[in-house]
Amino acid sequence: MTIQTIQVPAQHEMLLIPESAPFSKEQRAWLNGFFAGILSLDVQQAATAGALPPMEEDDGAPWHDASMPMGERMDLAEGKPLPRKLFAAMAQQDCGQCGYLCESYAKALADGAEGRQNLCVPGGKETSRMLKKLMEEAGGAAPAPIAAEAPASAGKPAAEPGYSREAPVEAVFLGARLLNGDGSEKATYHIDFDLSASGLAYEPGDSFGILARNDPALVDAILAAMRAPADFPIAGKTFRDALIEDYALGLAPDTLFELLGYVTGGERRQKARLLAKGGDPDGDAATLDVLGVLEKFAPVHPDPEAFLESLEPLQPRLYSISSSPAATPGRLSLTVDAVRYTVGERERAGVASTFLADRIQPGDTLRVYIQKAHGFALPADPGIPAIMVGPGTGIAPFRSFLWHREATGCQGKNWLFFGHQREACDFFYREELEAFTASGTLTTLSTAWSRDGTGKVYVQDRMREAGRDLWAWLQQGAHFYICGDAKRMAKDVETALIAIAGEHGGMDEAAAKAFIARLKTDGRYQADVY
Repeated sequence: MTIQTIQVPAQHEMLLIPESAPFSKEQRAWLNGFFAGILSLDVQQAATAGALPPMEEDDGAPWHDASMPMGERMDLAEGKPLPRKLFAAMAQQDCGQCGYLCESYAKALADGAEGRQNLCVPGGKETSRMLKKLMEEAGGAAPAPIAAEAPASAGKPAAEPGYSREAPVEAVFLGARLLNGDGSEKATYHIDFDLSASGLAYEPGDSFGILARNDPALVDAILAAMRAPADFPIAGKTFRDALIEDYALGLAPDTLFELLGYVTGGERRQKARLLAKGGDPDGDAATLDVLGVLEKFAPVHPDPEAFLESLEPLQPRLYSISSSPAATPGRLSLTVDAVRYTVGERERAGVASTFLADRIQPGDTLRVYIQKAHGFALPADPGIPAIMVGPGTGIAPFRSFLWHREATGCQGKNWLFFGHQREACDFFYREELEAFTASGTLTTLSTAWSRDGTGKVYVQDRMREAGRDLWAWLQQGAHFYICGDAKRMAKDVETALIAIAGEHGGMDEAAAKAFIARLKTDGRYQADVY
């Protein structure tokens, strides 16, 4: 039989018959050619009609790695269609904070279904700048005007209340309890909410979206720097209330520098315009928040409406849920680090974390939603073992897993790797974990304390030390989970797992990496990183 090779337009080339299919090499080649020929006719007909059907590119997304620098991701996406380049520019965390996954957000931007280019919270200014650049290079429309409450995309179905950032509901804040002991360098809180009147339901692995409010003291400092009246009316609110409830006051957006490039003069105008283009004339761009910009360019008194138009909307924050609906029905818990740091002489603070730790009071309501997990959940089979790696606040979803497995009587083994700085003051949920161990719910607990000894010890070190047993669990079908820092810890843990596969599985590096890749493809390696 003569095998005819039929060419499909380059943007539609794909492997139609996978290598795993039960055909010989020659049979696969003939079938690929046959179906590609049919496909090419469909494509030709659609192109003639002026309606080329969109088709996903199966390139494996080699840049989909949260620890990979932006430059490397963009190099890997060079020459790809616009949606793939936009995908590479995302934060690669699939956190759902933007209301999409990284890939679907990219597609929505490329298709014009989404006009907001500033939704990638973990990607920050680096991502929004790259998205703007890519859209401009592609001749795309200018970004939609920034608004505190952006409307849902045209044609997009209405979100179910309580399950989207676009449709939050109200829950009751019950309180915050400090988890650290005396001598800790951190302030981490166990936080509880009452969901009984919210209509919300969740599963272990889901995240909780919080629509926090800015610190009124910070807003008052901004008003003072602008010499602006707090009660100036803005769309049915006062200027002060709008700043508290609706606008991001962290790292200054390029649009704020653009505004100052119009309302200032001389050297200040030149600096503002350089900063708007990504320059850093004074070496302080990475630390300039909104108040810092007003102080740097003082005295400056922009019109309140123009000032708000130059800011970005206050984005919701997502936190891994640390409770189980089976163990505490109607109640939801989080484990949150309160972010506080100093720049120059001024204290800075995370918006949502300090809102929960300091400003909201028990009994107050706040707007919230459930972000359903994408590929991060307990095994469907309750007998399958689970290996969980969660240092610091990364323990949150694994506390949920353990409570759920105990409450539902799951028989699968559980192994937790937990680490922090000091055992005496940073051993979160120690009594609970010891109780889980005593009951048999927690089969093995491995801890790592980076500041207790002469040398720093991390969870990945404990993994290597227990490599033989960890490998045995994987051979028994265990699912592997990781939660925590995407840039360093998650990469170090994966590297340790590759080393364990090499040492105890007898694999070379390429085979060990392929083994980890198969675990991910099979849903046995799941990550919740931030």
